[in-house]
Amino acid sequence: MLVFIASHKFIWCTDFCYYLCSGELRSTLSKHKGPIFSLKWNKKGDYLLTGSCDKTAIVWDVKAEEWKQQFEFHAGPTFDVDWRNNVSFATSSTDNLIYVCKIGENRPIKTFAGHRVFKWDPTGSLLASCSDDITAKIWSIKQERYVHDLKDHAKEIYTIRWSPTGPGTSNLNHQLLLASASFDSTVKLWDVELGKLLYSLNGPRDPVYSVAFSPNGEYLASGCLDKSMHIWSLKENKIVKTYTSNGGIFEACWNKEGDKIAACFSNNTVCVLDFKM
Repeated sequence: MLVFIASHKFIWCTDFCYYLCSGELRSTLSKHKGPIFSLKWNKKGDYLLTGSCDKTAIVWDVKAEEWKQQFEFHAGPTFDVDWRNNVSFATSSTDNLIYVCKIGENRPIKTFAGHRVFKWDPTGSLLASCSDDITAKIWSIKQERYVHDLKDHAKEIYTIRWSPTGPGTSNLNHQLLLASASFDSTVKLWDVELGKLLYSLNGPRDPVYSVAFSPNGEYLASGCLDKSMHIWSLKENKIVKTYTSNGGIFEACWNKEGDKIAACFSNNTVCVLDFKM
């Protein structure tokens, strides 16, 4: 796994940090006792968060090149991590618990139960989660129980993504949406405020593994095992472009300008695609 941060001009790969301009090794951070599944920079870029098979998450002080705090809460491998803000974050595990943690605190400040895949909304006040129980849930940091239970999928939900719209984004005048991708071959868009299904995007007949909103929130890319990536217009609720490859698509992401899409495939390749309407 690679994580890039522009302001610091280096790239991180599991335990190793490299200067982007030269490829020179900057530092090696070692404390985990098992494979590292995930890592994320905070927005400020001074802390790196990692989650490992050793059941722990670690916050690293990048400037000091040392670990700042290790969090040992999960009963299973720490599957994913995501920052809420510069000092608070969440972790998930195969134990189907999501812990919200804060640097300096020795215990979780909040616990959400039932899922292992999650994402914070742009404001850090809502958390969406999903799993193989065919549901997605929306949680509030202010409540103990979920806010909405989203149940319209027919099979396991593989991933979820928030739209870059609404409060906390540069697209303030557009509605905040949640997209969910499922093994039932659909992508569903949800009204976050009401917890209602807005649209079901039915394209491929194979499981959908990846969804990604364009930076302006007007388009959605979906990738699946049928070797195709569809670009949906959210204004028209239809496919406007389709790219085909020689392998199933596991992940897709847009560049900042919204004119290119990168995708990784099951045939060991990564492609960058031009997008123009």
